[in-house]
Amino acid sequence: MDFEYSDKVQALRTRLTAFMEEHIYPNEAVWHEQIDTNTKAGRRWTPVPVIEELKAKAQATGLWNLWWPSAHGGQLTNLEYAPLCEIMGRVGWAPEVFNCSAPDTGNMETLIRYASEEQKTRWLTPLAEGTIRSCFAMTEPDVASSDATNIEASIVREGDQYLINGRKWWSSGAADPRCALFIFMGKTDFNAPRHVQQSMVLVPRDTPGVTVLRPLNLFGYDDAPHGHAEVLFENVRVPVSNLLLGEGRGFEIAQGRLGPGRIHHCMRLVGQAERALELMCRRAQSRVAFGKKIAEQGVWHERIAESRIMIDSARLLVLQAADRIDRAGSKAARNEIAMIKVLLPTMACKVIDWAIQVHGGGGMSDDFPLAYMYAWNRTLRFADGPDEVHRAALAKWELARYAPAAGRSAS
Repeated sequence: MDFEYSDKVQALRTRLTAFMEEHIYPNEAVWHEQIDTNTKAGRRWTPVPVIEELKAKAQATGLWNLWWPSAHGGQLTNLEYAPLCEIMGRVGWAPEVFNCSAPDTGNMETLIRYASEEQKTRWLTPLAEGTIRSCFAMTEPDVASSDATNIEASIVREGDQYLINGRKWWSSGAADPRCALFIFMGKTDFNAPRHVQQSMVLVPRDTPGVTVLRPLNLFGYDDAPHGHAEVLFENVRVPVSNLLLGEGRGFEIAQGRLGPGRIHHCMRLVGQAERALELMCRRAQSRVAFGKKIAEQGVWHERIAESRIMIDSARLLVLQAADRIDRAGSKAARNEIAMIKVLLPTMACKVIDWAIQVHGGGGMSDDFPLAYMYAWNRTLRFADGPDEVHRAALAKWELARYAPAAGRSAS
């Protein structure tokens, strides 16, 4: 495996890093100020002006839709896109500037792979242009959604329409007024085998019966204006033509969607961990405690060294998973995807936690990005499946490699 970045990727990394240094980092305080201004004016759930301004700059410089899969006309493979995702991930809101943020990238990939031409024209085009946003509605408050076969939302065919009923939560992007589309997962056949009961259907936000009940706080952060929400779908009717791929194929779509998406998430976590380590080192060299710089205290040598080992090891595992997806597809890369899904949030949380510790009281405040970074990273131990589910799958696959052959004991 050769993970050396190509000249094409190096050139994009240089351009993207320059954009971050010129436009993103200097505007972090502006972003917070504009959120506060919108809140005081009663407009908290409206777009942040600085992001909208920077989107035009990103488009003008060709740093737009970098995630678009090469198999479908994009310029980069998953392996090539991964290091760019790391750079964007250093600031939580930066990916949106480049139209590379979740859940829109995953939803666009779903439309690219599984939507009809009519569905693509209506929804994929404006999402790719960044004129609308979207939501993926799967998790439910009344069941353990870590087992997606538990979902209870129903999609019932009545003539040339589907009747949809269900309650969803942690629906990323649902609270954003720009959210025009829900990709909704529910059951079309409760009596079919467990993994072919589910289907996915496109639900326009303005369909009667769709009600955003409340935004949800994430360790005290509401993530406005994009946010997460609890949403009620009550006797919602959409045309049968809004179905994706076919009835009973919801799991198939989910697996195709989640593989590349997890690469994106995990490389953004590498970027956040890198930034946390940078902040940790700068703080340790600028603060004196008990007569000497914190950087001269032995415990911080150990933590800084361990952070570097953890970050570099995690990055290589993500690149390996990306390469495997590119070569053989998400299904063949399921073990690698499960491993990065467990490892990366845990690694990032540990590094960020140490960075918070060296910042003292400041680390818990919003004067530094660390508290929000920690909260966001901690949620990713649940998003796209909790750690326990992925560990169980990995253990099952590993045990199967050494299972005794039928009729004889293991040596």
